[in-house]
This record gives sequence, C-alpha cells and structure tokens, in this order.
Amino acid sequence: MAAPLLANLSESLGSPEPAVRLMLSILIGYPCALVYRKYLFYQTATVINLFHAISGLALAAFNFGPQIYHSSVCVLVQFLMMRLMGRTITTVLSSFTFQMVYLLAGYYCTATEEYDIKWTMPHCVLTLKLVGLSFDYYDGGKEPSQLSEEQKKAALPSVPSLLEVCGFSYFYGGFLVGPQFTLRSYQKLLAGELTDSPGKPPNSVTPAMKRFALGFLCLTIYTIFSPYYPDSYFLTDEYEAQPFWYRCVFVLIWAKVILYKYVSCWVIAEGVCILSGLGYNGVVDGEHRWDACANMKVWVFETAPLFGGTISSFNINTNAWVARHVFKRLKFLGNKTLSHVTTLLFLTVWHGLHSGYLLCFSMEFFIITVERQALALVKDSPLLTKLANSPLYPLIYLVQQFFHWLFMGYPLVPFCLFTFDKWLKVYSSIYFCGHVFFLVAYLAMPHLRKALVPKKERSETKQD
Repeated sequence: MAAPLLANLSESLGSPEPAVRLMLSILIGYPCALVYRKYLFYQTATVINLFHAISGLALAAFNFGPQIYHSSVCVLVQFLMMRLMGRTITTVLSSFTFQMVYLLAGYYCTATEEYDIKWTMPHCVLTLKLVGLSFDYYDGGKEPSQLSEEQKKAALPSVPSLLEVCGFSYFYGGFLVGPQFTLRSYQKLLAGELTDSPGKPPNSVTPAMKRFALGFLCLTIYTIFSPYYPDSYFLTDEYEAQPFWYRCVFVLIWAKVILYKYVSCWVIAEGVCILSGLGYNGVVDGEHRWDACANMKVWVFETAPLFGGTISSFNINTNAWVARHVFKRLKFLGNKTLSHVTTLLFLTVWHGLHSGYLLCFSMEFFIITVERQALALVKDSPLLTKLANSPLYPLIYLVQQFFHWLFMGYPLVPFCLFTFDKWLKVYSSIYFCGHVFFLVAYLAMPHLRKALVPKKERSETKQD
C-alpha cells in the first residue's frame, strides 16, 4: 500500500522516490520528538534508549530495507572493541581503520556516476559518530590535565552499554543526515539535563518550529528552482554553445540552488534535535540558546562575502568533528599547513572514491590560502584598508559576492559531477577560469604586497 502512495507522491513532486522517503523520514523525527517529550521524558534511560533505537531502525528500514544490517554490524563491532580492548590507542586505531574501511568498501560496491540515496549516505554520518565515540572513550581514561576543555566535555567516564550505543547511533534526529553530537551530550539528554526548565521538558517548540519553517523555505526554493538548474545541463551541447559569461553565471546560480538541498535537510533535522532538547546549549547573555546541533548559520551563509565565512557556516558540526578529532590531534606534526592538508584529505576520502571529491577539496585549500593572503594584504595596506572602509564598500561587497559565489560553484562542479570525464568537460568549457584566476592571484600576491604595503609592515608580517 505504501509503495504506490510513495510512487505517486514522488511523481507529483517530480522527485526520486528515495529522496521523498528521506525527507519524510526527517520530518517523522518531529512526531518522534513529541512522543519523547510527552510520554518518555520522565522514563528511565533504558526505555528512552529502546525508543530511540527502535524508531531509528524503523526509519533506516523504511529507507534502505534489509541493508540496515550494515549499520548494525558496525555499531556492534564498535561496542565490542571498546568493551574488549579498553581505553587504549589500539582501540582508537582499530575503530578508525574498521569503520573507514567498511565505509570505503560500501562506496566501492555501490558507487555509480550519479548521486544516489543508498545505505552509504547515513553510514558516512554513522562512521564519524562511531570513530568519535572511540576517541571520547579513550580520552575518558586520561588525566584531566592532559585534555583540552573541549575534550573534557566529550570524554566518557565509563564504557557505555550496547543499548546506549544503539540509542546514540540511531537517534532519529541525527541518524540519516546528521548532525554530529557526542555521547556525553546524548547522555545528558537521557538524564533530562538538556532543558531550560529543570525537571521538565524543554520549552523548545517555538525555536524548533522556527528552524522547521526556515528549512521548509529552503526546501521550497530548491524544489522550485532545481529543475531549471540541473547538473545534467553542464554536459549538454546547449550549455557549451552558450556565451562564456552565461556559462559562468549558470555555475553561480546552480551552486546557490544545489546547496539548498543540503541546507534544507540539515536545518529541518536541527529542528528535531531542538524539539527533543538535544539542541539546548545553555544560557548566553541571559538568553537560552538552542544551537548545540546547528549545522547551518543560514544568515552568515547567505551574506558572508568570503569563502572562509561560507565554509565556517556550512555543515558546522561535521567541520567541528573533523577539527576536534583530526586537525587538532595532528598537532604532533608540528606544521599547521600539513595538518590542514591531511584533514582535507581525510574529508575527501570520507566523502567517497570519485576524483571529483579530491579536486573539490584541493581547490578549497588553494582558494582559502589565496583568500587569507588577500585579507592580510588589505589589512596591511593603508590604501586598501581605506578603500574597504569607504562609501564605495556596498559596491565592493556586490562585486565580492559575485566572485565569491562564482568560485564557490567552481569547486562544486566536480563535487557534484563526480567523474573525471564530466568535470573536465565542464572546466574545459569555461577555460579553467577558476584555476587560472587563483593561480594568477597567488603568483601576483608577493608583487602586490611589495607595491601596496609599506616596508615596515612587510617586515613585521614576515617575522610573524
């Protein structure tokens, strides 16, 4: 009965059935959170864990059928490694190796040249969650003086039960598309601590509905405009026959539209976390905050004229996970650039095996490097600083935004088209303009500093 209904719904919406199933599953998180608030908030941790595990497994089965065994195997193996191997670096390395190899094997066996919603999509979220769990368990065995404040908050004082790991892994607010959160945060949810009203369910309906409304708006924008800006258009003769300026503007608008697919899912899922209480983030300046599970800063995402601002406002919890468990733990390398490159390489592999991911994240590194040099140039140059603070800034901002989104879309092309033959065709049609622009900017930066920055400031910057 459900299959024909879903088929009809997907046909009327013009969306693939797996995408409709996914969005329905994210939305089902809201009634699940309401059930938890009304009937389970005062129940024991065992009852709540059972509810979270069963509801999450049901959603997984609804989307992926019998393939849910993949996640179940990884959760069980993760629990056994912690239980049998203890708080050792061997546990961390074994967890990292097993979970990543399992994920990559899944990518290898299921990969196509299109973006498909299959079991590997939530599994990449689960992989980070389980690897992070092993790090937090390991940190729980260290002396507090050996941990950063961030690590202290996440460190686990004892080994969790299998049921607790299942509830944490399959929590309906984060299993399918994220966000990432720690087991310690989840344990606080079970204990009823994540609330603005001690001893009572949180007053989070209004903030949750605000995120839902914002997410639904983003979903509406994507649904309306995505048929006009499909990925497939890049590969048509019609696109190649368009003027150069049109091809570039198409990349810009396409990037804005395609990203709403991710923004809508993350913001709606964040609303589920807020409604349950998991999004509670304490009191700041006398106001209760509900952004503990925020994966998007939508206003910053829309208005920031810099690549760094957009990246920092996008997929926030995943970026925070990678910073905490990869970048900062590479401190022993003694080289921040090397740590950054290694972190981006990890993100590349985590996303998948297609060459497009490698090109996307290598371009991100190059773009951010040039942008930091440009910001330093503006800061050190009296002329550029004066210009940036002049009445002309609104015009400068508009120009910034144009180039910002043009070159945000540029690395997204291989990210979304995946394979070498496809993204090479598109880049050839726009004459590798992004590569040329940033290469020229990188090579010109020392000469611009020499021309625009006083000698004294150049010397101080060099010493820094």
